[in-house]
Amino acid sequence: MKNAGELSRRQILAAAGFIGLATLTGCGSGDDGGDGKDLSKKQNGAMKEYRAGQRFKAAKPLSFSMLHNNNPNYPYKSSWLFWKEVTKRTGITIKPVDVPLADYEKKRGVLIGAGDAPFLIPKTYHPGEVPFVSSGAILPVSEYVHLMPNFQDKVKRWKLEPELDSIRQSDGKYYLLPGLHEKVKSGYSMSFRTDTLDKLGLTLPETWDQVYDVLKALKSEYPDKYPWTDRWSVNTPFPCGALFGYLGQAYGVKAGWNYDNISFDTKARKFVFTAAQDDYRAMVEFMRKLVAEKLLDPESFTQQDDQAVQKLLAEKSYVISANPQELVQNYRYNLEKQVKGSKIEMIPVPLGPAGPIVLSGARLENGIMVSSKALKSDSFVAMMQFVDWLWYSDEGQTFSKWGVEGTTYTRSGDQFQLKPGITLMGSDPDAPKDLQKDFGFFNGVFTYGGSWALVSSNFSPDEKKFQDAMAQRTQLPIDPAHPLQSVEQEQATLWDTPLKDTAIQNTLQFVLGKRPMSEWDQHVSELKAKNMQQLVDLHNKAYDRFKKENG
Repeated sequence: MKNAGELSRRQILAAAGFIGLATLTGCGSGDDGGDGKDLSKKQNGAMKEYRAGQRFKAAKPLSFSMLHNNNPNYPYKSSWLFWKEVTKRTGITIKPVDVPLADYEKKRGVLIGAGDAPFLIPKTYHPGEVPFVSSGAILPVSEYVHLMPNFQDKVKRWKLEPELDSIRQSDGKYYLLPGLHEKVKSGYSMSFRTDTLDKLGLTLPETWDQVYDVLKALKSEYPDKYPWTDRWSVNTPFPCGALFGYLGQAYGVKAGWNYDNISFDTKARKFVFTAAQDDYRAMVEFMRKLVAEKLLDPESFTQQDDQAVQKLLAEKSYVISANPQELVQNYRYNLEKQVKGSKIEMIPVPLGPAGPIVLSGARLENGIMVSSKALKSDSFVAMMQFVDWLWYSDEGQTFSKWGVEGTTYTRSGDQFQLKPGITLMGSDPDAPKDLQKDFGFFNGVFTYGGSWALVSSNFSPDEKKFQDAMAQRTQLPIDPAHPLQSVEQEQATLWDTPLKDTAIQNTLQFVLGKRPMSEWDQHVSELKAKNMQQLVDLHNKAYDRFKKENG
């Protein structure tokens, strides 16, 4: 999304993305009757000239099938304005193959395996595409991004090449068109009852050492309470996934929802096992201290989210993990109703030994796989142009997020305002219409990534303050590409899950004091017994091979 003053710059950039179909050739798989590399026969409905910043309009009406992730928060409706307006603007009719959110990944795998997948398969999180690479069921989309000027423009301007390199497979190609972010968007941190802190003469902490001091002061004042109780522990492999995630970031390690068995050691220039790192151990020791001194409720690791929130609302605790939406719509809204004069604020992720950093890889989001069957279509080029416009152009992204100007929203520069009577995620609880449920906009299948101006256009004042602070931090280097070959991938998959389960179980045992830290070396030995070193060696071998073959 650009304001009017930036249009001329965008038009200049658009020239770089110019595509003349007369010269279109690709590097396809060649599995569609011998003409996979020749796109001249696949231009039915395509625009002869299509540039970045220009609306895509098919030369003739077309339709494309798409897997649709049906979110129970805004159940699918065929009557959504979204579908009608897409067709009106582009001449393309999307044919959604509707799958419930809970079954999405399983159903996606079944459809692809059976050869029945729709052309477009969005809402895929890397490395979710990897199992389908060796069969040839999905396209190496990196071979066709020359058909996508908006995608290419954003990759170049936002310097996203290293991120794309990180999702390349052993053949040097990538098979997922990811969502592209201009800046890292952080999600979770701690929130504090600031009225309670004010009463005790305490200030909001900026470091983990200060967090510890504030929690100690709260415990001293309220000795019968746990100052901090937490959530996001149910239906997730890593209990307290949000907390471990942002605490791990302060130590420069992948933990919680960010956990991955393999991490790249930038000093040693090699991959290592995450849960055996010294920094990971330091993180575990810090959280163990919080639990041992009764500053963090041990039920945090097992309780339902509602239980954690109820403790906050009942003033049994004063600190809880938050994201900006939960802060405003749940904690603050309900606290104000129950506790007179209550105030609660979310802080930027406290700083730790790693300094003011954010973890790498956060500028790519879930994305789209393209079925290999699509390449056999004589409308393949038009389809890729359409994908480029809807998911990657400023206009398409703004449309997917906010809808139709004058109908669902009004705009002044980068400021968006929903039309009266329309709500978005509780912004106006009394509004009769909902932007997601009733119109189909702000749907996670279509709405992700984009310029910071667009991504931040729906931020509450709290989130804007939080994100602006986090945006000042340095992103750690992207892990270098180290794609596994299909046989290696099968082997790694067998090792990965038992190792991850052991790492998580041991982490919790240490944190909860059920194992002494003197058994850390034994923990590492248990990981080794489950093929830790073999997995690390496999990834380092792949890293060395890719580096040698691709420079």
